[in-house]
Amino acid sequence: MSATRAAAKRPAPTVKRTSDAEVFQWTGTDKRGKKMHGEIQAKSAALVKADLRKQGIQPLSVKPRPKPLFGAAGKRISAQDLTVFSRQIATMLQAGVPMVQAFDILAAGQTNPRMKDMLTDLRDQISGGSSLTEALGSYPVHFDELYRNLVHAGEGAGVLDTVLDTVATYKERTEALKGKIKKAMFYPAAVVAVAILVSAILLIFVIPQFEEVFKNFGADLPAFTVMVVNMSRFMVSWWWLALLIVGGAAAAFITAYKRSLALQHGIDRLLLRLPVIGQILHQSAVARFSRTLALTFKAGVPLVEALETVAGATGSQTYGKAVKEIREDVAVGYQLNMAMKQTNIFPHMVVQMVAIGEEAGALDTMLFKVAEFYEQEVNNAVDALSSLLEPFIIVLIGTLVGGMVVAMYLPIFKIAAAV
Repeated sequence: MSATRAAAKRPAPTVKRTSDAEVFQWTGTDKRGKKMHGEIQAKSAALVKADLRKQGIQPLSVKPRPKPLFGAAGKRISAQDLTVFSRQIATMLQAGVPMVQAFDILAAGQTNPRMKDMLTDLRDQISGGSSLTEALGSYPVHFDELYRNLVHAGEGAGVLDTVLDTVATYKERTEALKGKIKKAMFYPAAVVAVAILVSAILLIFVIPQFEEVFKNFGADLPAFTVMVVNMSRFMVSWWWLALLIVGGAAAAFITAYKRSLALQHGIDRLLLRLPVIGQILHQSAVARFSRTLALTFKAGVPLVEALETVAGATGSQTYGKAVKEIREDVAVGYQLNMAMKQTNIFPHMVVQMVAIGEEAGALDTMLFKVAEFYEQEVNNAVDALSSLLEPFIIVLIGTLVGGMVVAMYLPIFKIAAAV
């Protein structure tokens, strides 16, 4: 529970969280008559009042916290929230702050109610005797198998603070890489969407005005103008049908993509073969594979088990399938570099670096170097992609919008030439 008051500061009374409790909002006064308010989690309002009186607070009102109209309160817990949490908890543990107190501090400082509830629950599980790995297992959506395996390895070796610091660095680099790729994809997509929207507005609202003017000309319109006018008539009459078709096709594709592994693999292979973009996705997958495997191997996770975890962390269906094949080969005695070479998907340099790392007993070090190299390659490729797309986008917008403007003025030019 957290409590605040206007005139003076005072530690807020705390209540242990229970699985079937709900959150109550309360107001009350302390022994000096200072008004206080806050939230507390309990099974009933009567228990809240009893606890407040034990703390020297006279309750004035206690009522359940209102539930939102749509869904759970607060925004969803994002990957960035988890990245920040990982860095904060690692820093606190390295500074010697007890784990339960660290979770208490982090929960109190959260502005996202969902994140606050999750951290409070984790704190209560840990204070009840659960290990951090067991507590994180209650939230598999937010803390994946890789995260939990690394924490488990850190707890087993007694170096949890060091492992969490490594995990925090890993998540920061991974999110930075994802953000870089999303930025490269978002810019052209946003510009194309705006161009389509502007074209639709011209077809629905502007061109019909020109059509009224053309009726008074009493002459045949150029073929290009007729085509644009017909497109405008269709959009004015059937814009809802076009919107329905596009929306239905998008929804059908998304549903089919989620349900069909074959479609996912097909789309992934197609994207990897695209010029420039495919290269970025290849380099990103290699970077994530290398950093994730290096991190898990360094934490003491056996190689076969580490490869099983890494398969889902590459961000690519094709690379994920290749990593599963590598795991099967390593499990029967193949060296990692030989297993990687058999997939015919990893660059020659990566395979050779892994071979050198295995021979020198420094596999994690070599993989970290590979990851850093390819992360830098992704950064450079994204910057180059942005420069490459700018002229293409200008041409696209000019063709869509400029083409319609030219179509509208062609009859005027034709009449002017005849005069």
